[in-house]
Amino acid sequence: MPEINSFPGQLVFGLDIGTRSIVGTLGYKSGSMFYIIGQEIREHTTRAMMDGQIHDIEKVGNTINEVKTSLEERTGKKLSQVCIAAAGRVLETVSVHVKQEFEQEKTISSEDIFSLNSLGVEQAYDEFQHENHSGEKYYCVGYSAVHYYMNGYLIGNLENHKAKVIEADLIATFLPDDVVDGLQKAVSIAGLEVVNLTLEPIAAIQLAIPENYRMLNIALVDVGAGTSDISITRDGSIIAYGMLPIAGDALTETIARHCLVEFAVAEKIKCGIMEKEVVEYDDIMLLPQKITKEEVLAITEPIVDDMTTKVAEKIMDLNGGKSTSAVFVVGGGGKIEHYTSKLAQKLGIAPERVAIRGKEVMQSVEFLQEGIEKDSLLVTPIGICLNFYEQNNSFIYVNFNNRRVKLYDNNKLTIADAALAADFPKESLFPKRGTELNFTVNGKSKIVRGYLGEAAELILNGEKADIYTPIHANDIILVHESTAGRNAECEIRNLSEYGSQLQVLVNKKAVFLPKAVYVNDVLQNEFYSIKSQDQIIISNFYTIEQVLKFMDLQKEENTIYYVNNEIADDSTRVYENFSVTWESYKENTKEAYKENANEVQKENHKENDDENVNENVNKETIDQRVNTDDLTEVKSGAINTDEFFVIVNGRPIALKGKRNYVFVDIFDHIDFDLSKVKGSGLITNKNGMQAQYMEPLQSGDVIELYWKE
Repeated sequence: MPEINSFPGQLVFGLDIGTRSIVGTLGYKSGSMFYIIGQEIREHTTRAMMDGQIHDIEKVGNTINEVKTSLEERTGKKLSQVCIAAAGRVLETVSVHVKQEFEQEKTISSEDIFSLNSLGVEQAYDEFQHENHSGEKYYCVGYSAVHYYMNGYLIGNLENHKAKVIEADLIATFLPDDVVDGLQKAVSIAGLEVVNLTLEPIAAIQLAIPENYRMLNIALVDVGAGTSDISITRDGSIIAYGMLPIAGDALTETIARHCLVEFAVAEKIKCGIMEKEVVEYDDIMLLPQKITKEEVLAITEPIVDDMTTKVAEKIMDLNGGKSTSAVFVVGGGGKIEHYTSKLAQKLGIAPERVAIRGKEVMQSVEFLQEGIEKDSLLVTPIGICLNFYEQNNSFIYVNFNNRRVKLYDNNKLTIADAALAADFPKESLFPKRGTELNFTVNGKSKIVRGYLGEAAELILNGEKADIYTPIHANDIILVHESTAGRNAECEIRNLSEYGSQLQVLVNKKAVFLPKAVYVNDVLQNEFYSIKSQDQIIISNFYTIEQVLKFMDLQKEENTIYYVNNEIADDSTRVYENFSVTWESYKENTKEAYKENANEVQKENHKENDDENVNENVNKETIDQRVNTDDLTEVKSGAINTDEFFVIVNGRPIALKGKRNYVFVDIFDHIDFDLSKVKGSGLITNKNGMQAQYMEPLQSGDVIELYWKE
């Protein structure tokens, strides 16, 4: 055997640390071929591993050392680095669908895709933790987006497309920390350092299902001693992983109980019937015994049936409730007779669609060491080596903000991955917005967002970096948290609702009035700075008083004001396209003006008065109660005219103590109970017209108050 340095490719040392044995493979890749220059197999002398889990680290470490030493002697090269795979028994995968919607359509950047993936990993981790009641700490050892969607449609790559909604189907994989630590401690006993760690189902599929086959819907089942690892391919991707803690050892244990032998002897019987019709052995009483192949198959048949039932159920569960088109079987446990035919039956597919894959998938593998036969047992060990060339995905450590962080290295790690592993808040990487404003405009909720701050400052080994900067083992990363921008600001004039004006006709000329704005019932101008929780009312009318004030006019004495040709007072409302006019009168002709105006108003309201007979009856009743003598006294001045008098329901009422009065003041001077409703509505008339509660009163006004029946 030549010196290792004389080989034309980089040598890779892979260890398949299995439940029954440890397989060490040493080889190199040249072109499309993988050449194996040495392979050593050692079985555990005790059950130091069960169901793919290391139980005795030291014993497993010693066996690894035997394999390493033997390969060193064979090749003449000191080995210090190794590639390994974790057993599927502890593999946990979560599939999620994640969605992100933007306020408006935008061009999708790599940052948006990272944010979507991160959201998916966080969602997968939350879902996993919700179901994880083991108390063990798990790490996300990798994730991959199976599909991306843009505005509801499937797409290969989101970047640079315009979209309002982006989505992804994502699969995330988790391993418990103690499993990885156990494997690393075992290989460290042999003086080895892990440079690449993969998962057994990934390693097996590396060789058994080449990329050009992965467009097809195929299941790979690696039936080892302790576990059955399953992976599914479709549309060019590995879409799911799974495992079952039942495999070849279950067959061996059944044989051991039936034959009354220890586990190692039962294992020899199981392997022996694959080549012989009769196997001889000594039981625990040291008595010689014989067993036929037919008898072994009969006692293991229920176990094979149970195994294939569970594997078929798992395949269909991982494949969306249906069978795959074909199944490839590797590993020693699947070599027992009837396994493939039973699995095909349980899946409902043709028997020839389920087959053991061994030398058929090793066309690109050549053994330079003599005496090695290509077999399905070697698929996973070789796959572990080949995976090294695909991705350097061992665990590495980096220093993140003075904290040591462990990462599963897929050869694509960035600062963003380190931040995620360190539980650094994702929102602290990106610019934060200042506090938003929440308020209402005419009863409708409004939000004004704050300004964006500065992105996080990232330093990698003393140099400025960004979240996409690649990282490697022992890198020193410093992240200064992103900052928040200025709080949201908005003035009344910036509101879209404020933009239009009211147009009214004043003495037949168009006048444009800015809308009146009330904030929390207080009139404000257009430069008012809105505060959170403000309640804003943008009025769609002016009063006569406000119209005159806007036009810098004083209300004149001896003048009657009209809105749409009806007599108006200070509080009469003026809406869009209303007309406002006025005319002056001499004092001695005041009553004539008022009488004429009232006649016009009565004519305008005659139709409304005729619609309600009951209302007219009540009004006539009130009119009949008018004390004409009292009215005469008021008009003639017989009553003290220094007081403010109005006529309410036919009786004069004196108002004292205030300089000015409005309609609602009447209720302080009469016995009228508003708390007890006595009709379908309250009639409030002043001088024959419906009055507003805040309308000003003048001496001599005639008031009508009664309940409408």
